[in-house]
Amino acid sequence: MESTFKHFKVLTLAGCIVASLMSSAALASQLVIMQNEPPRSMDPGNQTATFTGTVLDPMYEGLTRLGDDGKIIPALALSWSADSSGLHWTFKLRPNVKFHDGTPFNADAVVENFQRHLDTQRGLAGSGKVRTFIQDVKKTDDLTVEFQLKKINPAFLTVLASGPGLIVSPTADKAGSINNKADGTGPYKLEQYKSGEYVLEKKNSDYWGKSAGPDEIKWTWSSEPSVMNMALQSGQVDIINPVPPQFAGMLKNNANVNLKQSPGAAVFWVDLNTQSKALSDVRVRQALNFATDQQALVKAIMFGYAQPANSSLAPVDANYDKSLKDYPYDVQKAKDLLKAAGYPDGFSMSIAVQAPDARTAQVLQGLWAKIGVKLNVRQMESGVWTKAAFADAKEKAQQGTDAVLASWSSGLYGSDLQLRPLYHSASFAPGGANLGFFSDKQTDDLIDTAASTLDDAKRKDLYFQAQKQISGLAPQVLLFYQDDLYASRKNISGVTMQPGGQIVVRDAVKN
Repeated sequence: MESTFKHFKVLTLAGCIVASLMSSAALASQLVIMQNEPPRSMDPGNQTATFTGTVLDPMYEGLTRLGDDGKIIPALALSWSADSSGLHWTFKLRPNVKFHDGTPFNADAVVENFQRHLDTQRGLAGSGKVRTFIQDVKKTDDLTVEFQLKKINPAFLTVLASGPGLIVSPTADKAGSINNKADGTGPYKLEQYKSGEYVLEKKNSDYWGKSAGPDEIKWTWSSEPSVMNMALQSGQVDIINPVPPQFAGMLKNNANVNLKQSPGAAVFWVDLNTQSKALSDVRVRQALNFATDQQALVKAIMFGYAQPANSSLAPVDANYDKSLKDYPYDVQKAKDLLKAAGYPDGFSMSIAVQAPDARTAQVLQGLWAKIGVKLNVRQMESGVWTKAAFADAKEKAQQGTDAVLASWSSGLYGSDLQLRPLYHSASFAPGGANLGFFSDKQTDDLIDTAASTLDDAKRKDLYFQAQKQISGLAPQVLLFYQDDLYASRKNISGVTMQPGGQIVVRDAVKN
């Protein structure tokens, strides 16, 4: 009876959401997109989530932008140059640009945007990406700014196109409204943000450039895979992202739907709290890796739309080491390690998960039970999970959070933005995404040296060493690399996807 009741609840919820979308989806000039989680902030510099970045992309721009081919192109900067040291950069800014609130875009706005990230008191979620290597930003004249770097960073121009590099209105930032009301220079402006329901964006009539997109873009969300599937198949939404893997085959066979699949950049893993008693022992962490049957997990959870993860970098990363094979599935090896660590009968631990990842945690619960590890799965709504996942060490100890099931993708933004936020000692939560407080000087040194090494071969070697070092110390249980999957109605074109799952819809066409 319980499973039947749950199924009935899901269908009822699907019907309600579909009904609520009917009037808006009927508008030919409105593109409706459903994702599996709500946006975490309207401030691009105060979030690090892929699907939040997707919502914010039409409304914001950086000095640079990633083109459809993954190469850097001009955006709010017309041109740039560096001196012979590679530490001093000059940017010429685009004239006659305004923020959505009418504030002029100029050198002052750029300086204020980066100063807020250099201010350690602000505590913005994305600041760690730039604070590690930007020393200062100064105005030369109204349309010229100069960046002084602490050290050479080959990914500098790419970082400027990512979250903390996206420029917000300094007026809105000073007013303290930017977290709830987006205010950028992009081709779309925020029309309405109804927390918990939808985000509505309207075409910016004062946009400096051109946009082929629809009059309006509406974002909504559901953590229920069946709701996402039904909404697309019935035509009540135009795009769903990401596609729930269990429905991918069905959508692929739907003549009215286009399913897009590509190798993903997102790494799914269990971040282990290295300050928890049992998990402070590397042998225990290694045991959990040996006890994880990745192939079974991919089959049961991802229906084949993923591949087992062997490294903290994804295969689409230029510095990925495919030769790493440290943790084949070996239950006896896991038991031996636990026994050597003083846990012959196993131990209990708690994991924080979001609703879409609950099934993954349940599979891990069954796998780890074979070595005596009792996994308590704490399923949380997205906002509650974020607070629990990014809590500091003291809070995690008080809440009894031993692990967090998460994913991370730097997309095309480079290896440093995949490794530094997750594994560097300076990235402890809540200021960074090192959720398990992993600290290793050799890892730190490898990440730091690689980030400032210009020679491609030498940089690759350093990243190979970093991957090997992280793997051996096992601050996480690697799970899988998820394929990027999104689906749209047949009449939608002009949508692109970046590795990692962020779709770009600012130039989408609805025929």
